[in-house]
Amino acid sequence: MSASDTPKRSMRTPLGRVRNLGAAHSGTGDFWRQRMTGVAMVLIMIPAIAVIMMLFGRNQAFAAQTLGSLPIAIIMLFFIVASTWHMKIGMQVVIEDYVHNEKLKLAVIMLNNFFSIAVALASIYAILKLSSGV
Repeated sequence: MSASDTPKRSMRTPLGRVRNLGAAHSGTGDFWRQRMTGVAMVLIMIPAIAVIMMLFGRNQAFAAQTLGSLPIAIIMLFFIVASTWHMKIGMQVVIEDYVHNEKLKLAVIMLNNFFSIAVALASIYAILKLSSGV
C-alpha cells in the first residue's frame, strides 16, 4: 500500500466536514457580513454626510424639521443600522482575535453586543421621535 492509497486525515470533525465550517464554526459569514455592511455604509454615507452638512450653522428648529422629514429620516435610519451593525461585527472580530481569556472574551463580546444595541436603539428612537413630530 503506497502513500497515495492511504486516506487523507483531517483535523475537522465529521460534522465540521459536512457543514464545511472551520474551527470558529462560523465559516466566512462574519467576513461577508462586514463587507456587506461596509458597502452599505459607502452607499449611504454620501447622502448622510449631505444631510449633516445641511445642519451646520442652523438652529435646533431647522435641524428637527430637516431630520423629521420622511426621506431624510429613512436615510438616517439606514445609516444608523448599517453603521452600528458594522461597528458590532468589527469590534467582535478584534475581541475574538486579541482577547485570549475565554471568560473575559465572553464578557467583552456581551458588552459589545449590548453597547451596539443601545447605540442603535437610542439613535433610532431619536430619529423616530423627530420624524413623528412628538
